[in-house]
Formats: sequence, C-alpha cells, structure tokens
Amino acid sequence: MAEEVLIEPNGKSRGHLTSSLLAVAFLSSFGSSMLYGYNLAVVNSPAQYIKDFFNQTIVRRNGSGVDEETLTLMYSVTVSIFAIGGLVGSLTVGMQVTRFGRKGTLVHSTVLVFIAGGLMGFSRLCGSPEMIIIGRFITGIHSGIALSVVPMYLGEIAPKNLRGFLGLVPSIFICIGVFIAQILGLHEILGKEEHWPLFLSLVVVPTFIQLMLLPWFPESPRYLLMEKRNIHATITALKWYRTKSNIQAEVEEMQEEQRSLSSMDTVSVLQLIRDPSVRWQLITVIVVNAGMQLSGIDAIWFYTNTIFENAGIPAPQIQYTTVGTGAIEVIAGLVGCFTIERVGRRPLMIGGFSFMGLCCAGITFSLMLQTHLPFMRYISVACVVGIIAGFCIGPAGVPFLMTGELFTQSNRPSAYIVGGFLNWISNFTVGFVFPFLQMSAGAFCYLVFCGVCVGVAAYVYFIIPETKNKTFVEISEMFASRNACEIENQPLGTNDQLKLKKMNGYGALVCVDVEKMDRIEK
Repeated sequence: MAEEVLIEPNGKSRGHLTSSLLAVAFLSSFGSSMLYGYNLAVVNSPAQYIKDFFNQTIVRRNGSGVDEETLTLMYSVTVSIFAIGGLVGSLTVGMQVTRFGRKGTLVHSTVLVFIAGGLMGFSRLCGSPEMIIIGRFITGIHSGIALSVVPMYLGEIAPKNLRGFLGLVPSIFICIGVFIAQILGLHEILGKEEHWPLFLSLVVVPTFIQLMLLPWFPESPRYLLMEKRNIHATITALKWYRTKSNIQAEVEEMQEEQRSLSSMDTVSVLQLIRDPSVRWQLITVIVVNAGMQLSGIDAIWFYTNTIFENAGIPAPQIQYTTVGTGAIEVIAGLVGCFTIERVGRRPLMIGGFSFMGLCCAGITFSLMLQTHLPFMRYISVACVVGIIAGFCIGPAGVPFLMTGELFTQSNRPSAYIVGGFLNWISNFTVGFVFPFLQMSAGAFCYLVFCGVCVGVAAYVYFIIPETKNKTFVEISEMFASRNACEIENQPLGTNDQLKLKKMNGYGALVCVDVEKMDRIEK
C-alpha cells in the first residue's frame, strides 16, 4: 500500500484524519464518555418517582413511611454516590492502563456497566432501593475510569495536528449524553412512573455496541512501543491509523520521546509530585482540573429550574427549556471541537473561563435587581445559557486533553490520576457546599465562581504555553526553563538510526548503517 506523506510548510509531516481514527474516537466516546453525561442527567426527571419507590419500600418493610427530609437525604445519597464512585475509579486508572493498555482498560471496564445496569433495571422488581444506590456507585467507577482513559487513548493515537480535535470528541459525547437523558426524560417518552427502571438501565446499550466493535481496533501505538516494546504491533497499529501519513517520521518522534526519559517505568503519583522536572505541568493540571468543576457549572445546573421559574416560564414548559440548554451544550462543544486546531488551546480556555466569569457576575446582579427591574429575569436566563456555552466550548474538554499533552509516556497515567481525583473531589465539594453557600450568601454566591473563572483564565494566560501541533517532547522542553531543568535527550548514533522498511505490505523497524544505505541508494 502506497503511503501519502502530507508535508507542512516547515517540512514536517502532517497527519491525516482517517476513517479508523474517527471510528475509534466515536466508539470509545460513545460507549464510555457519553455514559458520564447520561448518568449526570438521568436522575433528574424521575426524581419524584424514585423517592416514592424508596418510601413504598420502607413502608412495606417497616410498616410506616419516613418524612420528606429523610427521603430527600436518601435521594441525595443516590445522586452523590455517583461522584464517590468516580473518585474511586479515577484512582485505579494508572494501574489499569499500565496492565491492560488504554483500549484494553476501556474494554475490561464495560463489565461494570452491565452489572450496574442490571442492578438498577431490576431494582423495582426486587423491591430494593439499595440496588439503585449500588448501581449508581458502580456506574460512577466506570465514569471515573472512562473520563481519564478515553482522552489518554485518543491523545496517544492521534497525530499531533489532530490531537486537539480528537481530544475534544469525548466532551461532545458527554454533552450528547446529557442531551439524550433530557430528551428521554420527557413525559411523552420515558418520563412516566412505570419507565424509570428502564430509563436508568439504558446505559448498557451503548456499552454493548462498544464491546462488540472496539476490540477490533489496535491498542495505542505509543503504549505498544514504549511500554510493551512490541515493534511489529506498533507498526501494524500505525498503519491502521495512519493510512495517509509518514509512519517513519512518527516512529522517530516516539523514539525521541523514549530517549528523553530516564526510565520507561510508569512513575507513581508520589514520584510525580516529587519530580521537579514536571512541577509546573503538575500545578497546571491541578489548576485547570479543579477550576473546571469549581467554576460553578454544577451549581448552575442545580439552580437552572429556579431561574427559569423566576423568569416566568410556566412549570410544564421548563422541561422543554432544559432540553434547549442541552442542545446548546452540544452545539458549543462542536464549535470548540472544530476550532481548537485553528485557534489553539489557550484561546478556548481563556475565552471560555472569562466568559463564564462574566456571566456568573451577570447572574448575581440580575438576581439582585429582578425584583425592581422585571426584564432582568431574562438577563439571568441569558447568563445561564452563556455559562453553559462558555463551559462547553473549551473548559469542558481541554483540561482532559491538556493533562495528556503536558506529560511524557511514563508520567501520563499518574497525571491522569491526579487530574481525575481533583475533578471528582471538586465535583463532590461543589454539590455538597453549594446549598449552604447559597443560603448564607444568596445571589452573591455566584461571585465566588466568578473569581475562580477569572483566576483560572489569568493562570492560563500567564503560565501555560500553546501546545497546538507540538510533540510531547517539544511541550516538555517548553516547560523545562520554567522548571529550571533540562530534558535528557541523547541522539542516536548514526549506525543506530531507525529506518522503516516495507516487508510484504507491513512495516518493520530495522537498525541499519545509514552511510551504507546512502552509498547503496547512490
């Protein structure tokens, strides 16, 4: 098969978006990332039905029901246990991706979804609220794994000029998951009392499709070469994903990264924290991942219905308005995905967080003034839509992409553990603290989120360099001066340089004497 090499003006090879790359991005995101968004929103519509089921079960067991506060507490546990599961799942990522690989981890973790779907789907038949809570916890574990592994997998199989585009595909599917849950939760579809067990258990459908198709795709070439040292599997994987690009150039880039590492063993989280050569990369991961959740996006979803009610939207119509905000999420995510390789990571992060900060301040002032100025109610609705759009266009997906880009192969799994842990613990903190913050500060609580958004935007502007179209080694070199260290990079000797040779339609890496090859070619 002839290889078409795309050359940039600077003489470097440029990757091509192939059907295989697109298919594996869609499959991994469809069966993993989308479930995170779906599980975030799926419990909103049937909330009252689930509470009634809890109460009926308690009456049947004990002979008497419980008060509304206890029911609310049980429902809150059902909702928040998802984040606890996500926290647990995120802590297992490093061990799993090292042992099973990136694709292998996604495939193995599907068993969690089938167990959780079965528990939630048969919970009413068995008369067991505990099955719902355990099912939510298990789906949280799966989402904690998927949120880190999918961006890691796509970031490693993507050519550098498409890493941003493919890296934001999971965030689009998260938005699509929320949107699907909102649509299916409408009263006309699955929003009736008899349908809520089916509604919760539908997570098994996309996972089953992923399980049937994803194993046919190759593992990450970087994992195969740099951790498994399997040259032939690496070349086969690259030929699968790079039908129109220069495989030799990419293998040489991986070899360059391999030479820059003092050890190919995956470092632990503690080693990562103690390593001065990645200090600013680690600080960046902490800031952007914590800032993504502390920006107030979860609080906005919590307060959306109240804001819509205050704006005069009739109660029966609010569910359709919420679906409209879900559609805006998807559109904003698509805009970010198709512009990131043009404008870069920094503008999407700075612009997204700045716009969110502006809209958070706008909500505060509109809530304060709407009793005196009725039109301010519509300003508050516009600010909610603005926060959602600003979040989805950049801050929703770029932090996961950035976590993978800022680290080389041996550091990457632990970096995702740190990022995932902070993401989930911040998510849980906002959900737990926000009601108390709202009671004590009222409308001013959104100024806290405004300050977080502006602070993260400033950090990105002053600290983080643009990583668009850069190799992992080049990105490490950009941070080297700030970390006050040098990147180890010993060039290969002339006689040890790697050449890519065609053998029966498949590539193989062989060590050749370059001078001898040059004489033969002449």
